[in-house]
Amino acid sequence: MTAERISALIGPILDPDLGRSLADLQAIVAVEVDGDAVTIKIDLVQPLHWVAQRLHHNCRAAIEAEFPSASVTVLVRERGGEAMRPSTLSAVKNLIAVASGKGGVGKSTVAANLAAALAQRGASVGLLDADIYGPSQPTMYGMSDQTMRAEKGEDGKIIGYPNEQYGVKVASIGFVMQRDQAAILRGPMLAGYFSTLVDQIQWGELDFLIFDLPPGTGDIQLTLTQRIPLTGAVVVTTPQEIALADVRRSIQMFRKVNVDIIGVIENMSYFVPPDMPEKKYHIFGEGGGARVAAEYEVPFLGEVPIDVRVRQGGDDGFPFVLDPESGSLGDAFRGLASNVISEVRRINARTSASTVEISL
Repeated sequence: MTAERISALIGPILDPDLGRSLADLQAIVAVEVDGDAVTIKIDLVQPLHWVAQRLHHNCRAAIEAEFPSASVTVLVRERGGEAMRPSTLSAVKNLIAVASGKGGVGKSTVAANLAAALAQRGASVGLLDADIYGPSQPTMYGMSDQTMRAEKGEDGKIIGYPNEQYGVKVASIGFVMQRDQAAILRGPMLAGYFSTLVDQIQWGELDFLIFDLPPGTGDIQLTLTQRIPLTGAVVVTTPQEIALADVRRSIQMFRKVNVDIIGVIENMSYFVPPDMPEKKYHIFGEGGGARVAAEYEVPFLGEVPIDVRVRQGGDDGFPFVLDPESGSLGDAFRGLASNVISEVRRINARTSASTVEISL
């Protein structure tokens, strides 16, 4: 049992998201053999919460099939360069915008449950409620009566700190305004409020920061894409054509500002009556999200059915995906999170692959 033989055994193992072997990715950075003890160090593009355990299992299985007495330790580490970002976001690994072309499609509900599902898997997650006119995340996370802690820094600037609930850090203009207060703002002021949230909130180290954007393609979307190097955008729609027309505009907007489309999520896809589980009613049409994703050659991340429990969870301040009895509906949200992360890894791999090192 040699290091070369171990490398040959695990080299063909595929990265489940990238579809390339560990050898092809040059991911095996060290193999140490000491008697029956084998230690392997693998570097792969982040985030790794979803693949590390699977790769650990596959490496052990490949080695133990030929060397049954081997004691195998696999260390999977994150690889990836850092993009230039505002100092308050310098320790955030992935910046994901959740957008929609129009209101009423459940974008904030999807963002709330996506953030909770990521945290449920052990990731460190932040959620920035960027809908200045209609902040909803304080309600969806059961924090509508809270304010945001702030202090003056050494340079005299105000520093804000997000509130935390269910393992998710949340910041929102809703923590500053009174609950029934209206945000009466013109375009430049709107962008200014958003920039303040970005520049003055100290997030610390995060695997993901989710931006819950307002609907449309206006000032906040443009300010975000111009100032922050997003990892990508998730576009939420419902199946009917009137929503899909606006999705097309959102996709085109992100493409014009060179933001990768992580994929399309179709919300309110169908309704299953609780007393007739064999029935499925496509109230808003069928397959629209998948069609528009295919039309623009972007990933279709999945469907979420209409269910009163999801709405109730938002009203009660408890994202439904966290309910221990969420069942198959909770699995739908968890599946979306897994698909988002797979696409994020592909984007990160493509970005890092395009980096050029110049020697002088």
